[in-house]
Amino acid sequence: MLTARYAILMIVIGLLLESGTLSWNLHKLEGNLEGQMLSKEQENSKTILAIFRAIEERDAAQFRALLQPDFEIHWPRSLPYGGTFRGMEPQPHGWGATWQPLQPTEAERKMDPQVVAARGDDVVVLWHQRGRSRDGESIDEEVLGLYRFREGKLARAQMFYFDTVPVANFLSKAQH
Repeated sequence: MLTARYAILMIVIGLLLESGTLSWNLHKLEGNLEGQMLSKEQENSKTILAIFRAIEERDAAQFRALLQPDFEIHWPRSLPYGGTFRGMEPQPHGWGATWQPLQPTEAERKMDPQVVAARGDDVVVLWHQRGRSRDGESIDEEVLGLYRFREGKLARAQMFYFDTVPVANFLSKAQH
């Protein structure tokens, strides 16, 4: 566990040192960059925030429009939806199928994405995984995602949960 956290920290520090800190939220990015020529890092940052908005709003068409056809996503294997998946179609036992029933309101769907670094085609985002079980138990865990773009669309995503144990425990209880 400590090794994974250290690796995540090193990825973020490397990106920050080489590109300068890019910490944006959706409203700041849209307000400050309107009408200006955007760098690749800014374009990719804007696109990843649009992807998060599509996920929060359950806008599957918008989500798919921002992905490469050969999109690939990596989830920690210790989670029920863990593994590597390719393509744009939802997986029957994937993240969406797991979390959508546990996010009945906007409060649970809100991910609060924040771009913490961007360099070239890579963007690092800190976001929140939230949910509420039928019994009223809730979870709010931070996740760091490493996103790679190709030709302005998301080609690859890899999620790094700071601690998968509480997430796995919550899901185990919530699904019974």
